[in-house]
Amino acid sequence: MAELSDLELLDALGVDTTPEKKIARSPREERIIAGFEEIQRFVEQQGRLPAHGEENDIFERLYATRLDQIRKQPECRELLQALDQQGLLDDSCQEADVAVDEIDDDELLAQLGVPKPSEGDVTHLRHVKSRAEIRAAEEIANRTPCKEFDQFKAIFEAVQKELDSGIRETRPFRDYAEVREGDLFILSGQKVYIAEVGEDFITEYDRKDSRLRVIYDNGTESDILLRSLQRALNKDSAGRRIIDPSPGPLFSGVMESKDLASGTIYVLRSKSDHPVISENRDVIHKIGVTSGSVEKRIANAKLDPTFLMADVEVAATYELYNINRSKLENIIHKFFETARLDIEINDRFGHPVTPREWFLVPLFVIDEMVEKIKNGTIGEYLYDTKSAALVPVHKRPLFQNPT
Repeated sequence: MAELSDLELLDALGVDTTPEKKIARSPREERIIAGFEEIQRFVEQQGRLPAHGEENDIFERLYATRLDQIRKQPECRELLQALDQQGLLDDSCQEADVAVDEIDDDELLAQLGVPKPSEGDVTHLRHVKSRAEIRAAEEIANRTPCKEFDQFKAIFEAVQKELDSGIRETRPFRDYAEVREGDLFILSGQKVYIAEVGEDFITEYDRKDSRLRVIYDNGTESDILLRSLQRALNKDSAGRRIIDPSPGPLFSGVMESKDLASGTIYVLRSKSDHPVISENRDVIHKIGVTSGSVEKRIANAKLDPTFLMADVEVAATYELYNINRSKLENIIHKFFETARLDIEINDRFGHPVTPREWFLVPLFVIDEMVEKIKNGTIGEYLYDTKSAALVPVHKRPLFQNPT
C-alpha cells in the first residue's frame, strides 16, 4: 500500500484542508483588537476591571479609558463582540466621562498627563511610575535643609525623652484626622512637627486644603499640602500621632520658635439663620486661636462648615505672647467642654457636619477666662453651666505662671 501524504490522510479523516481565508483588517481595526487583548490580559491577571484614578498605574488608567471608549463606539463593539469572552463590553459597567473620538493611545496618554513616547508602542514604556509613587517621590525630593533647625531640635529631643518616660504617648492616625499647628506625628520612622498651617483654600475638586510647614527630625523641612500629609499618614501602617495626655506648659519663658511667638484668641458670633443660633445668638460663640489675621481666617466663613456655613462677626480678640498656640486652643476647648454646642449642619455637598468649636458661653465669661489664662490661675477654676460662671475648684493648677 502506497504511503499517504499528510494532506491525503487529513482528507481521509474528513478534515477540511482548504486554507482559511484571512479577513483583511484595517490598521485601526488591528490596533483596536490589540488594545482590547491587552485589557483582557489585565483582567485575567488582576481578576478585576481596570480602574481610573491617579493613584493607579498609568497602564491601568490607560486600559480603563480605552475600555470606556470601546464601549461607546458601536463599530468597536461589533468588531470585538466575538472576542469578548469575559463580558467586558457589558453596558452595565459605569463609563467615565471623557471625550475622545477615536481609540488613539497618544491622545489618551495626553489626557492622562503623559507625554507622547519618542519611539515604540505605548505599552512598551519602561519604568512608568504610578501617580502615588510620583507624589511620594516629589514630597521627599521637595524637602530642604531647615536653616532654623536649632530652634526645633530641642522640641524633638524633649518629645523623645517624654516618649521614653511615658509622659507622651502615640496613637494610630485615624483616616484624614485633623492636623493643626504644633501637632507631632511619626511618619516613615521619622518624627514630624507641624510648625505652620497656611490659609485654607479650595482645590479644583472642591476640597478644603492648606499648605503646611513641616519640620522633620533629620533636619529637613517641606511645604507639602495638608491633604498630602494626611494621605501619607493613612498609607503608613506605622503612622502615629504623638499626644500629650497632660496640658503641659502653656506659656514659655523663652522664645523658641515662630510657633511660640504670639497668637490671637478670637471669639466669633454667627449670622446663621438656623433656629438654634437665632434664639441664642448672644451666648453662642466660636472660640479659636490663630497665628495669622482673623479677618483672613473668617473671609470664606459662609462656605465653611466650621463656621456653620454662614458669615460671622468678631465679638472679641485677645493677643497673647510666648505661648504654645495648639496647647492654648486645646485647653480652652477642654475648659468649656460641658458647654459645647451640639448642632449638626450640612456642608456644600449635603454631608452632615458637627462643628466642634462653638460653645454656649457668655462673652463676659470668656473675658474672665482669658484673664485667668494670663495670670496662670485658670487651672483653679471650672465653668459651671448652671450659673454660667467660673467657680473655684480645689485642685492643682494645670500650669504655672511664666518665669
